[in-house]
Amino acid sequence: MAMEIRHVGVLGSGIMGSGIAECAAEAGFEVTLRSRKQETADQMRVNVEKSLLRKIEKGRISEGGGREILSRIKVTTDIRALSHCDLVIESVVEDLAVKKHLVSEISELVADDAIIATNTSTLPVVEIAAAARHPHRVCGIHFFNPATVMKLVEVVQPITASDEVVRAAVDFAKSCSKDVVTVKDQAGFIVNALLFPYLNNSIKLYERGMGSMEEIDVAMKGGCGFPMGPFALLDLVGLDTSLAILEALYQEFGDPNFSPAPLLKRMVAAGYLGRKTKRGFFDYR
Repeated sequence: MAMEIRHVGVLGSGIMGSGIAECAAEAGFEVTLRSRKQETADQMRVNVEKSLLRKIEKGRISEGGGREILSRIKVTTDIRALSHCDLVIESVVEDLAVKKHLVSEISELVADDAIIATNTSTLPVVEIAAAARHPHRVCGIHFFNPATVMKLVEVVQPITASDEVVRAAVDFAKSCSKDVVTVKDQAGFIVNALLFPYLNNSIKLYERGMGSMEEIDVAMKGGCGFPMGPFALLDLVGLDTSLAILEALYQEFGDPNFSPAPLLKRMVAAGYLGRKTKRGFFDYR
């Protein structure tokens, strides 16, 4: 029997971390949200409050329901506060060494039967799992940004993970009202393996002078029915994150479609990372 998940820990100080925490709390789980700095921990709670307020204003939840959801979320800077969690999801920077170190650290704190999940969108889950005390208790639970809006979750089963851990991860994601797919531990999984060649080739098309960024975005929205054009989407995802994903895909498969466009590399080098820095392919200042 898979263990019962009651308390969820979330590691990460970004929008994704607060979004996952909100999803879990809204599903009825107690949540401990950890950031390394108090100011970012407090900001994450503010992000959740703002998100819940928007839902109240739109009539999706009641004011009392919003207060109840928020009451289930505790923020902390102390990683030891996650020691009693049944499931811990890391959502830190997309860097293999950082994730391995963090998973190794948390695996020494939680109970032997606790599940540790990575929210990586591209990195090999098996390498992250290998850093844990109990690799068979580690899997991938990949939420999409923004986690409170996007319906899909990819549950990733590395060859080290037990079937019961994967079943528990699937059940957790479904309890968060997500559509769940179980995928192989292969770079990019399903969505990013298909999405990022398209985004990368959109940049290369612009570099060749086929059209302006605005025109390419309009063309893909109007011609394919996409809700957002490729350049607006790249800015939302983050250009540094997009570059890291493409580099991981290219390293694993060697496909030229995954070789990052030169302009993307230069944008990241310049610090133009998209919406989070107020400047990417478009200006948000």
